Amino acid sequence: MVLTRDFKKTVLARAKSDPDFAKALLDEALTLFLNGEPDTARLVLRDLVNATVGFEALAEDLHKSSKSVHRMLSLSGNPTMDNVSAIITAIKKSLRIGIKVNVVPG
Repeated sequence: MVLTRDFKKTVLARAKSDPDFAKALLDEALTLFLNGEPDTARLVLRDLVNATVGFEALAEDLHKSSKSVHRMLSLSGNPTMDNVSAIITAIKKSLRIGIKVNVVPG
């Protein structure tokens, strides 16, 4: 399903103004990765980068071009685990949060 531009703007604005919403998006992105949905997870991370650290600052942290980081987080992107880890770390730092994993038996 293609998302409209207005929806994306709404999500971006909400993530910028509501830290709990941004944290929930990060939780969703990590859950998607762990559940085998990396394409959707990358798109959620892209929205979070836009709302938090920004692509220019993230590219500087990763020692890559902004264009390269945009490509990593595109639908057809293929970032390495090192880059995914660095992206998540930058978002965590921006949101000033830690991550705790709870394993549900099943």
